[in-house]
Amino acid sequence: MANIQDCPGFEPFGEDVKAARKKRRLSRQKAAEMAGISTVYLINIENNHIIPALPVIIQLIQIFNLPAAKYFNQLTAGEEHDQRQRISRKVMMCPEEHLPVIEGALDGAIESK
Repeated sequence: MANIQDCPGFEPFGEDVKAARKKRRLSRQKAAEMAGISTVYLINIENNHIIPALPVIIQLIQIFNLPAAKYFNQLTAGEEHDQRQRISRKVMMCPEEHLPVIEGALDGAIESK
């Protein structure tokens, strides 16, 4: 799980989830069940303590019909090149066990220059 400050564009995600849940008059417990996560995990998301794993983000976006582009839009994350922003976000959300493969691919790309 990434911290909110490490994921530009996701700052409003937790608040948006909370607002959508309340608009649908769902309890945290019911919303967590729908997303297949624990209530504590949902509380941490809603209070902007964490950015959830990508499958959970997708579940919450689908359940609450949230605008995915709002969180994944490269224009919201500063001045970096668009492709670098996309790659950075993907690396932040990637499970730990896949990071050595990504690092190896990057090392190979850098060495081939």
